[in-house]
Amino acid sequence: MHCALHCQILEKESAVITRPEMEIGRYHWMYRSSRPHRYHHVPALRGNVSPLGIQGCFECCIKCLGGVPYASLVATILCFSGVALFCGCGHVALTGTVSILEQHFSTTASDHALLSEVIQLMQYVIYGIASFFFLYGIILLAEGFYTTSAVKELHGEFKTTACGRCISGMFVFLTYVLGVAWLGVFGFSAVPVFMFYNIWSTCEVIKSLQINMTVPGDQICVDIRQYGIIPWNAVPGKACGPILENICNTNEFYMSYHLFIVACAGAGATVIALIHFLMILSSNWAYLKDASKMQAYQDIKAKEEQELQDIQSRSKEQLNSYT
Repeated sequence: MHCALHCQILEKESAVITRPEMEIGRYHWMYRSSRPHRYHHVPALRGNVSPLGIQGCFECCIKCLGGVPYASLVATILCFSGVALFCGCGHVALTGTVSILEQHFSTTASDHALLSEVIQLMQYVIYGIASFFFLYGIILLAEGFYTTSAVKELHGEFKTTACGRCISGMFVFLTYVLGVAWLGVFGFSAVPVFMFYNIWSTCEVIKSLQINMTVPGDQICVDIRQYGIIPWNAVPGKACGPILENICNTNEFYMSYHLFIVACAGAGATVIALIHFLMILSSNWAYLKDASKMQAYQDIKAKEEQELQDIQSRSKEQLNSYT
């Protein structure tokens, strides 16, 4: 029914005679002897198309949305999220770890001086990682916009170049190296999670023994020196029974443990994002390589057509000169 009503409306609109057409009909009725002229009815412009043929806002929006590299955008968001979680949570967790060691496992500052310097250096490295990957993610997103526009030819004469293909290949190699490096970072970030999990599980065992009243918890200890983060002459170096339980109940231990877990998850998310980037860059590089071959073929074809037209024009000129 809606279709029939729409057709009736269109028929009425086409049957309506505009004022310019009425003026033209009156002119022919008054001056029949004049030379007839053909006047074509110009339909009214509808939609978002201007009289000059310029696309409207809707068409421009669709064209712009077609050039957005959604895969690169998702990978960039995932990379930023993973790096932010790793750097932010890792920085705070390292600070809490130093505080726990100073208060409960190594009361002498000289015993853990080297560890404090290493942790401070790692915090500075975290600052550098955050800054580098912020810029690198933006560069990869811009490269995604470039390759998407080049492949889809959204901007007319926008073509690929040898320099652009070399840059895409360089990003593929660099992303592969960074992905392998972040695999190591992901494995390294799991080490403090393992250490804190051992301490937490030991505290849970002590709590269960106290509830069951079977074995006194003073005999259960955690020796941090066996992990190699502090020397063997550090005092006290270990915590047993109620002291260990009090450590597990502190806010610093709880926050550091969970922050290390989140930092490890952030490193894993960054690895996934880099693998995603690697797949995107590899496919884009293959598309650009094929596009360059097609571009070379089109250039050769256009050159041959131009030469053929020149030959035909010269033959016509010679034929005209003979006649």
